[in-house]
Amino acid sequence: MPDTMTRIAICAPGKRLEREHADMVQALAAQEDGVELYFHPQCFARKGHFAGSDEDRLAAVLECANEPEFDAVWFANGGYGSNRIAAKAIAGMGSGTGAGTGAAKGQAARSKRFLGYSDTGYLLAGLYRAGIGQPAHGPMVGDIGREYGAGAIRNALNWLSGGADGLEPSLDGRPTVAFNLMTLAMICGTDLMPDLAGHAVMVEEVSEHLYAIDRLFFHISQHLHGIAGLRLGRINDVPQNDRPFGASEEEIAQFWCAKSDIPYLGRADIGHDAANRIVPFGLAAATRAP
Repeated sequence: MPDTMTRIAICAPGKRLEREHADMVQALAAQEDGVELYFHPQCFARKGHFAGSDEDRLAAVLECANEPEFDAVWFANGGYGSNRIAAKAIAGMGSGTGAGTGAAKGQAARSKRFLGYSDTGYLLAGLYRAGIGQPAHGPMVGDIGREYGAGAIRNALNWLSGGADGLEPSLDGRPTVAFNLMTLAMICGTDLMPDLAGHAVMVEEVSEHLYAIDRLFFHISQHLHGIAGLRLGRINDVPQNDRPFGASEEEIAQFWCAKSDIPYLGRADIGHDAANRIVPFGLAAATRAP
């Protein structure tokens, strides 16, 4: 009888994962048929701001990606740090860093689904540029700590197991990507930036003033010529400024899209919250969400 178990490896490229959150997600996974989680010990490490040193975080990402026994890689949390290891991680996938042997090891990362958002967008972008696996913007393990986080975790487990629950409703057959706005702005002009010509690009942000949102759109709009259009996700937890900016987040997006001749496609159901929908990169989402 074929093995129908999906084995999901979890690592923390930036911020550490709290053990109570890991326990809560493990309990939810135990209720799902055919899902097995492996939490890399690095998830719980701490070195200053990060879940372990750059070397420790890089090693964990590569072990999870290059091990043939794992079917998918799930990022535990965002939080600054993924950019420090992303280039070496992409270069090391399939290069013999994992525990497997032979041709299977060389292809292991290329057969996996990778899921995360926020700062892990550096890794997702690099994976997509390199044609490694199936990266997607969507819920992470740490989202269990959010209100209604259990629903986000179930959607993630379903997608990582090959399902299509929780997909962004606007997926329409065009190649698509999704990023945190700050992360995308930092990727632009670097070796991690994929070719997004013809793509629908979705962006979201959290905890930034509206003037900072405007500044970020000024920057990314210079790097997105030739895309199919832009969709705006949620801009959550906007701090109060000492005076009103004078335009909403959607008016800001529309303004910069118009200046750069980028079609504005409307809103997307993504953001730093438990309602964050899943956006597989490229043309991978053949099935739309209901």
